[in-house]
Amino acid sequence: MTLFSNLLMGFGQALSPFVLLYTFIGTVVGTAIGVLPGLGPAATLGILLPITFGMDPLCAMAMLCGIYYGAQYGGSTTSILLNMPGESASVVTCLDGHEMAKRGRGGAALGISAIGSFVAGTIGTLLLYLIGAPISEAALAFGPAEYTILMALGLSMATSLGGNQLKSMIMCILGLLVGTMGTDSLTGLNRFAFGITSLEQGFELVPILMGLFALGEILSDIEDGMGSNPEMLSVSTRLRDLLPTGKDMKNSLGAMLRGSIGGFFISVLPGIGAATSSFISYAVERKLSKHPEEFGQGAIEGVAGPESANNAGSSGAMVPLLTLGIPGTTTAAILAGGLMMYGLVPGPLLFRDYPQFVYGLIATMFIGNMLLVILNLPLISLWIRMLKVPLHILYPVVIAFIIIGGYSTSLNTFDLFVLVLFGFFGYLINKNKFPAAPFILGYFLGPLFEANLRKALIIGRGNPGIFVERPISGVLIALMVMVLIGPGVMSFVKNRLKPAGSGSIKD
Repeated sequence: MTLFSNLLMGFGQALSPFVLLYTFIGTVVGTAIGVLPGLGPAATLGILLPITFGMDPLCAMAMLCGIYYGAQYGGSTTSILLNMPGESASVVTCLDGHEMAKRGRGGAALGISAIGSFVAGTIGTLLLYLIGAPISEAALAFGPAEYTILMALGLSMATSLGGNQLKSMIMCILGLLVGTMGTDSLTGLNRFAFGITSLEQGFELVPILMGLFALGEILSDIEDGMGSNPEMLSVSTRLRDLLPTGKDMKNSLGAMLRGSIGGFFISVLPGIGAATSSFISYAVERKLSKHPEEFGQGAIEGVAGPESANNAGSSGAMVPLLTLGIPGTTTAAILAGGLMMYGLVPGPLLFRDYPQFVYGLIATMFIGNMLLVILNLPLISLWIRMLKVPLHILYPVVIAFIIIGGYSTSLNTFDLFVLVLFGFFGYLINKNKFPAAPFILGYFLGPLFEANLRKALIIGRGNPGIFVERPISGVLIALMVMVLIGPGVMSFVKNRLKPAGSGSIKD
């Protein structure tokens, strides 16, 4: 198939009424979640994942992906109006977005954020469409030895998914251990069931995700306190006041394009994340500006660039997930769990065996980005009112949904026990600053790593030299070394490019 025919096939799938409906639901829910500080897309996907059980895979993933990139968009609203980032990737938007709001230009800041998000989402999705198939075709040449190194590369990325490498490594090892529980995929024997019948198949993924990312996060927020909502700057919600001027668009166009392309390729690297790409975009725009002193004082380029990088990053994060089966972010790990729940294994076989699903999903991302810019500018007043909902009313409702969702997946009370267990585990690791994402990465990739390792050693008759026989193995090993030293390099770059006024952001 040609690229053009693949795109037509994808839109043929995406334009069906039910897929359009779930794409719409996902983008609206995602924006709402991004607006509300604290909950986040990972926790939301953990809550909603059981609801999608039994749904058509394309409808389900269209909704879940819509929540993902919709939340990236919604995070800018609280950054601009409250100086509180709804998402970690929106931290940099506070620097100039909130300053614009204080000067009476909050509407223009929200407008340029929406337009930048649309431009970035469209460019990012187009790049995903163009490079996804070639990468997956190259990965199809991998044998068990290459897959073993690829999975090891994915596991090494656990050190990039948290601030502390040692804590990230500990969590990844715990995930590996939990992933070994249940039935051995090669021998069919039960392992580490401890005589408990319910453990013979291991822990289900959905209760783990809901416990770690939803219940654990809410318990942490409850302990931190749910006082009165912070003071919010007033902003006109008339559509004409939200549209940037011609001068604003001229000043922002270059920042949007640079942020979109740079943010996409930075986020393709697993473990880097949209927050880093938005930070780098801000620093680059400040360096390129003829008036760098205006940054931190309400420069519109300081909103357009980072927001574009942020939203392009959600498309970039889908590249390693769909093509190699490696989730590079927490949210991507949950999406990987969703794919497996629908009977689809993320990786190169998706493009070969399920092209209608893959290109249909990419087409929904084009449509979703268009829906975001069409719907969300008129809905700004709704998002502002939502910010006034007290958390002590919101969270009990969310907890009820978590419990119902945890039980409805398999109608097994043991899953409720697992959900509560991992909820308290999530609370404890949050309290002690241990990242949850490496645990999921270890749990998800560990069984794949073990199975391919054993297959490779069987093929090589126990000779470890099989892992370095082909040139691609050397490339993957080199990438693994880069991943392990990458955090140190990124830390150095951040310190060198640290923007002025970053201390004004509220925690």
